[in-house]
Amino acid sequence: MKNSKAQKLLDKIQRDLMRNGLIINTIVEDLKNLRPFAVEDEDPLLAKVIRLTYEHIDTYQTFDIPIPEDEPLDENEETTSSPEVKPEESLDYLLSLMNDTSIKNNEIDLREYSRALQEYAEEN
Repeated sequence: MKNSKAQKLLDKIQRDLMRNGLIINTIVEDLKNLRPFAVEDEDPLLAKVIRLTYEHIDTYQTFDIPIPEDEPLDENEETTSSPEVKPEESLDYLLSLMNDTSIKNNEIDLREYSRALQEYAEEN
């Protein structure tokens, strides 16, 4: 996020999440307020992920999307997975990705969150 107000709001969301846990109405409202900054930055992926995130939290009253798995570095290595979803941890990781979408790995994980959020909505 390029805008300093957006960065401050993102920091506030993360602080609130770590301090108070997942307070549904607060986080949904804060994410709704964050989305226009992504639109202003002309970052459609980020705008979409923010929208999908607050819609998911509002609908399901949790954040039930796991942190994306790491890809193996070589064919003999296994992927790292976290079968148990920890809503606050996963959401905190997603929020940290939003700070700088110009980093390739952040963009890849944001795309994975977008896909996972859409698949979750279709299945439920």
